[in-house]
Amino acid sequence: VQLQASGGGMVQAGGSLKLSCAASGRTFSSYGMGWFRQAPGKEREFVAAISWSGGTTYYSDSVKGRFTISRDNAKNTVYLQMNSLKPEDTAVYYCAGRYNGIRIDYTSWDYWGQGTQVTVSS
Repeated sequence: VQLQASGGGMVQAGGSLKLSCAASGRTFSSYGMGWFRQAPGKEREFVAAISWSGGTTYYSDSVKGRFTISRDNAKNTVYLQMNSLKPEDTAVYYCAGRYNGIRIDYTSWDYWGQGTQVTVSS
């Protein structure tokens, strides 16, 4: 599975962005998908994840209620709608795929996209 993230950019605090992650390969619907982010000087951290069917979602406490993860298996795409953005959301956002369930530990994910920069100004 190859992943291509897009949709990042610069936005003012309180604004919104929608990230997309397009996947190649016929087995996309078999994978749990997730979004992680990494700010300069910090470790990569879990943001959100969604099960292969889309029936279950997971969020970090820092984004719960503001971000929404979704997927369209017919389009091999996973999305991250980000609302009420804060300066502390500034980071490079990565999408990832995992074949065997969902875990928040980024080291256990199987496939990674190249990352897309999100910058939130105050």
